[in-house]
Amino acid sequence: MSPELIAPNVRFFDSWQANTAEWQDDHQAGAGVWIADELGFDLATRDGFAGWVERLLVEADPSFIAPGGRVPATTLWVVEGEEYLGAVNLRHRLNEFLARIGGHIGYGIRPSARRRGLATFALRGALARAANLGIERALVTCDVGNEGSWRTIERCGGVLESVIEPDAEALARGFDQPKRRYWVPTGLRP
Repeated sequence: MSPELIAPNVRFFDSWQANTAEWQDDHQAGAGVWIADELGFDLATRDGFAGWVERLLVEADPSFIAPGGRVPATTLWVVEGEEYLGAVNLRHRLNEFLARIGGHIGYGIRPSARRRGLATFALRGALARAANLGIERALVTCDVGNEGSWRTIERCGGVLESVIEPDAEALARGFDQPKRRYWVPTGLRP
């Protein structure tokens, strides 16, 4: 069976729970878990998980007006059959914080599914969708110590622009590592 990129779906509740146990205390990049935290969805319950999935789908609408200066974002899940393997999040535009730290695209693959090319698969899929949104070059960032991620970005055509230290806002949001900032062509022809 081949991996797919799909919209979030409640049928993956059990697989999501197994995924969460693998991450332990680590951040699940690209999954939008912080939205569940912000809005009080308990992802350990079916109802909380369903509410969160619904909210992720709402936030993918380009006309969505996100609170707090956030931007509309499409979250896609990497799945194989009925198994959740990871996520990629495509921000439709950059706000000030995303232009410095977060970028257009964030992704994460569950620990047991790594080293199979799934991050590259997810990033390439997000880049194609970014082109459909009219984004010519996508900003993609990663921690300087995350060699797997920066190799994935470079494999997808990313060109390193800079390495930046976290500022006060980044630190307050839990981003405490220097970031490598890449521009990646989406394939959109100007």
